[in-house]
Amino acid sequence: MNESWRTAITATLHCLTGCAIGEVLGMVLATWWGWGDVASVLLAVGLAFFFGYLLTFVGVRRAGLDVSSAVRAALAADTLSITVMEIVDNGLLLMWPGAMEATLADPLFWVALGASLAVAFVVTVPVNRWLIDRGRGHAVVHRMHGHARH
Repeated sequence: MNESWRTAITATLHCLTGCAIGEVLGMVLATWWGWGDVASVLLAVGLAFFFGYLLTFVGVRRAGLDVSSAVRAALAADTLSITVMEIVDNGLLLMWPGAMEATLADPLFWVALGASLAVAFVVTVPVNRWLIDRGRGHAVVHRMHGHARH
């Protein structure tokens, strides 16, 4: 496996972490509160973007970027990746019979959520590779952390 694919996998794992935090928290809260499908998806997607951006923001701030530059870096690094991941993840949840109606105590809730995030990861890796190969996305963040350009 070449370095570009390794970097894409790492970038996608980073994206998956933020998305998973937001997705799980959003779906758990929306299910607990008895919200409908649209509200559940909107909350989960909003939180996925928030936590995805937050993870990058914190990392580049630690690398020395000012707040404004860190916000721009997070938006540039993560927007396409999170967007693809959220479309795939939520699309699968909406298509999975019974997934959106499952309660927190129902294994279907957790299986569907985990499986949809796993598929979203697989679909998003090539997107991140494409970005990295063009010096965009997480390639920018890696340069800020002192890694070689991939």
